[in-house]
Amino acid sequence: MKLRSLAFCVAAAVSAQAAFAQAIDVAAMEKLAKDKNCATCHTVDKPGPFPNHKKIADKYRDKKDVVPMLVEKVMKGGSGSFGALPMPANAQVTKDEAEKLVRWMLSAK
Repeated sequence: MKLRSLAFCVAAAVSAQAAFAQAIDVAAMEKLAKDKNCATCHTVDKPGPFPNHKKIADKYRDKKDVVPMLVEKVMKGGSGSFGALPMPANAQVTKDEAEKLVRWMLSAK
């Protein structure tokens, strides 16, 4: 019975993530990424010196509690996760905007 409950919880979590990915307004997210200067360095799928959304999603998609950690990186900056180039802090991005951007990036396939 416990295994069935666990399977149900996992299925519900996967379903919720899939529903979020389907509900994303891509045009609005692209505009937000451009307005907040994310698109200056990060593309959805093109290669470049900075990780694109697909690389970010591939690295973090299945990690537990990754959204809050990535939201903090978006807002405060970071380095070393994808090489030597640092990501600057983005003080103009609110926590809500950062979470939307992170979830959008993690939905890349």
